Amino acid sequence: MSGIDGKVVAITGAGSGIGEATALLLAERGARLVLGARRSERLVDLVARIEKAGGTAVQIRTDVTRRDDLHALVALAGRRFGRLDVLVSNAGAGTISPLDDLRVDEWDRMVDVNVKGVLHGIGAALPVFRAQGTGHFITTASTAAFRIMPAMAVYAGTKFAVRAICEGLRQEAGDSLRVTTVSPGAVATDFAEASTNQQVRARITEMRDRIAIPPEAIARAVAFAIEQPPAVDVNEIVVRPTAQN
Repeated sequence: MSGIDGKVVAITGAGSGIGEATALLLAERGARLVLGARRSERLVDLVARIEKAGGTAVQIRTDVTRRDDLHALVALAGRRFGRLDVLVSNAGAGTISPLDDLRVDEWDRMVDVNVKGVLHGIGAALPVFRAQGTGHFITTASTAAFRIMPAMAVYAGTKFAVRAICEGLRQEAGDSLRVTTVSPGAVATDFAEASTNQQVRARITEMRDRIAIPPEAIARAVAFAIEQPPAVDVNEIVVRPTAQN
């Protein structure tokens, strides 16, 4: 039996890319899924695909910048499945641009989604995990949390913050909770489309088309962390294309 089989896993940002790939893989391995994203129509389609393949999933519209939405996601897991074993905080915003562009609204959005969104998930799930005596936080960071590149100052800042928050959570978690940070490099998703700076967008698109790995590679890393025995806590996983510096 898989160490994933029967586990209740909530995933934010599940409507596309890494979140969608993770949902499909975990469903295939027997997880019961609670899927959240802003685009409800994508979630409805994803749940239908999972159920058609014999899996189990429910969905709820989730905007991670809204604290109540994360509480609703966690509450749905409790109502439908009686518990929550894993929270995968995958929702993210990457509106990459040079600081000179002064796209302050985009900076605010990245902080709200990438940092506050993770905190909202922790705030919703931590009391549930404590009451259960078990639980697993998995959070998507980025290789930008290790290396800052031009035009990525704010985005990298949010991902550095995510690593710091998750490391602090790990140290406070005790011997019953697990904490994992997964940091992808270039992945074949629509990440580039978020940038409103055309030069930056073209650069990211070119790199993606040239070297990016599929989102399923990140999904497998998430699955690896979940399927470990309870006493094994995989804390950080960095997954990048072999060709990426």
